[in-house]
Amino acid sequence: MSENLSKLTKFGVSIWLDDISRERLRTGNLAALIREKNVTGVTSNPTIFASALSKGDAYETQLHDLAVRKVSVDEAVRAITTFDIRWAADVLRPVYDATSGVDGRVSIEVDPRLARETEATIAEARALWWLVDRPNLFIKIPATLEGLPAITAAIAEGISVNVTLIFSLERYRAVMDAWLDGLEQAKAKGLDLSQIESVASFFVSRVDSEIDSRLDKIGTPEALELKGKAAVANARLAYAAFEEVVNTPRWQELRAAGARPQRPLWASTGTKSPDYPDTLYVDELVTAGTVNTMPEKTLNAVADHGRISGDTIRPFYEAAWNAMAALKSVGIDYDDVVKALEDEGVDKFAVSWNELLETVTTELGKAR
Repeated sequence: MSENLSKLTKFGVSIWLDDISRERLRTGNLAALIREKNVTGVTSNPTIFASALSKGDAYETQLHDLAVRKVSVDEAVRAITTFDIRWAADVLRPVYDATSGVDGRVSIEVDPRLARETEATIAEARALWWLVDRPNLFIKIPATLEGLPAITAAIAEGISVNVTLIFSLERYRAVMDAWLDGLEQAKAKGLDLSQIESVASFFVSRVDSEIDSRLDKIGTPEALELKGKAAVANARLAYAAFEEVVNTPRWQELRAAGARPQRPLWASTGTKSPDYPDTLYVDELVTAGTVNTMPEKTLNAVADHGRISGDTIRPFYEAAWNAMAALKSVGIDYDDVVKALEDEGVDKFAVSWNELLETVTTELGKAR
């Protein structure tokens, strides 16, 4: 294992892989990453599955069987994706056992077309939880306004949840409130709170992409000087909000009843701009009790030349607040930015899901 990845683990960051494919599973690649690069979890999303289905022949046999059975495209997609998630969960089960259920987790997302439908999201979360049937599963629910009550409902039923598509600090606080509501309801039902895990996926690189483009349009020297500063500042302030919540009597009461914290997870940590170091959103977001889910390219970059030097979040709260204030002073409308990012994120995942449906439709047609 590389020294950099060992340092990340030492400083309390769980390293997860933001990718999954049948090919990665059947070749033993995921097992190798667990063994050699300290990967302790896997996240997936509709874009990842659409990409996996479009490459190679790993899904050929299952597609043939689904075609022969004349299943619907939606049923085929669910069968294919849950098969991969179950397999990955089994590969990661030793990590889950060794960490008492903290890591060794695999995430699958509810149908993104349901992101604005509360009841449908709850029903889908239940269905996926039942279908995969692995204790180390996370159901990904988007942090839309409609998703918040679904998060509460799922956690209240004992379903472990990965809350995804979080961009704004205000929404993140609402997510934590929804999580606490769910735990309180689960406690009232007599459920074992120690078995209910959750992470909150706070998106990083997309914030810089959106704000940088706006800074370019403003074009002043003061604005251009702030490029590449927003995403890390936003994430650091999210962690500050997390610290506030876990120091409240409300959380302490739940903790005493066996509940575990909803760890902040840094998502979208591959840099999108060639102007920035390719390990930026790992190096600058290190602190204990967090997760960083990385594309393999970013994982390899961190292993090779990351700069892991200790806690790069908690000592920098003041600088983060100053950066956000400076962005506001040059004309950046934070509320408009995060709304645009959420809308775009929901739309992109829906487009990827439709691409996945189209790919499966085509492959089923070939198999028939």
